[in-house]
Formats: sequence, C-alpha cells, structure tokens
Amino acid sequence: MAKIEELLPMVSDEASADDKDAIELSILSDVVIEYEKEHFPIEKPTIAQLVELALEEKQMTQKELAEEIGVSPSRISDYVNGRAEPTLKIASSLCKALDIQPSAMLGL
Repeated sequence: MAKIEELLPMVSDEASADDKDAIELSILSDVVIEYEKEHFPIEKPTIAQLVELALEEKQMTQKELAEEIGVSPSRISDYVNGRAEPTLKIASSLCKALDIQPSAMLGL
C-alpha cells in the first residue's frame, strides 16, 4: 500500500501505456483488489440493513415510513429487525420512499 501511495501522485490519467510507474501501479492495484476480494469480501446488505440505514440517512422514524407507505409501524419494525421480508409491492414502496435502488433490495 505504501508503494501505491507513492506511485499515485506520479501517474496521471495521461500516462502512456508503457510508463513504468503506470504499469507498476496497475499491477499493484490488481494484486490489492484480488487480495481484498479473497480476504475481506464485502457481502451484500440484507433488506433489514438497507431499510435501517436509509431511515438513518433520511432522519426518518419507522412510524413516519409506515405512514408514508401504508403499513403498520410494527410491520416496519419486522423488516428492520429481519423478522419478515416485504412483498414485492411493499419492497417497491420502500425503495421509492427511502431512495433505495431496487437492485439492492433484490440482492443483485
């Protein structure tokens, strides 16, 4: 990582394909990416995590969300605590109300 940090300021977007620093930076970056994929994989968030994070970001309460999408506050609590998963219709409403990408909600 220290070598990558050293090379970053020396390699610009305009660097030629045969620039030795650019080649070294590219190789080291690829090695780090592969290492992180193997040793520190980032798992896809659960629906519960998506809803909880979006509520925090929007500074919205579960009750406010429930009112906005037309379900009971206890139902939102079930989603946030992972006790239930929303139907496709409710998932769509959650995506719209919380600005969540549908692909994230579907785990894609």
